[in-house]
Amino acid sequence: MILDDFFIRALIAGIGVAIVSGPLGCFVIWRRLAYFGDTLSHSALLGVALAFAFDSNITITVFLLSGSIAAILLYLQDRTKLPGDALLGLLAHTSLAIGLVFISFMSTIRFDLMGLLFGDILSVSKVDLYIIWSGGGFILLILYFIWQRVFAATVSYDIAKSEGMNPDIANLIFTLLLAGVIAISIKMIGVLLMTGLLIIPAAMARNISNNPTQMLLFSILGGILSVLSGLFISLEYNSPSGPTILVAAFILFILSLSLVKYR
Repeated sequence: MILDDFFIRALIAGIGVAIVSGPLGCFVIWRRLAYFGDTLSHSALLGVALAFAFDSNITITVFLLSGSIAAILLYLQDRTKLPGDALLGLLAHTSLAIGLVFISFMSTIRFDLMGLLFGDILSVSKVDLYIIWSGGGFILLILYFIWQRVFAATVSYDIAKSEGMNPDIANLIFTLLLAGVIAISIKMIGVLLMTGLLIIPAAMARNISNNPTQMLLFSILGGILSVLSGLFISLEYNSPSGPTILVAAFILFILSLSLVKYR
């Protein structure tokens, strides 16, 4: 069967993640949540370690832990006068450090630490494909239903609240969707690079778009092109697949700069 080819599985997985991360990446750009995405990504390492320790599903464990980190952030914002970026830095580096320490004590379990940090899309299985496409489809479905509320809150929180759109609930759901994307993508891109796949194609799309709909579509297209070109370059030159995908995405971003003056 065609899915028995590891490279075909990698292509299908990458395209699936690109389609899901595109719309969420647009909101990350619009709402300036890049550092928040980093925090959730870094916490994923601890989630993977806990999944191995308790023999649980990695995707579910990473999702639950990332969601918990988001809840802790909200709690700390109410309990301290520290600015948001300081709290995000605290949680990002602390969760990453705890994850590394946790892994160091798990001597009976063999970890591919480089794979966890930087991803290994070439090792995705048929089960991973099911998780990516079914989970990604569910994420996009939920985003479709809350799109108007989240977008309104992005433009003006006060107006969205006065219109009865419950922006706080919409923001919470969006945060959980972001955690979900990280959970289904952790094996493909890795802890340290996941936020890059959210940000770079969306940033490229921002350069060449005239409205939010264009930006969303170009972000998805840019993510797919990054995955395809990155994987073929990785195959040709035997370079690490995850970082190569992001390098390809950055090249597309640089190329998009030449189109800005023609908008």
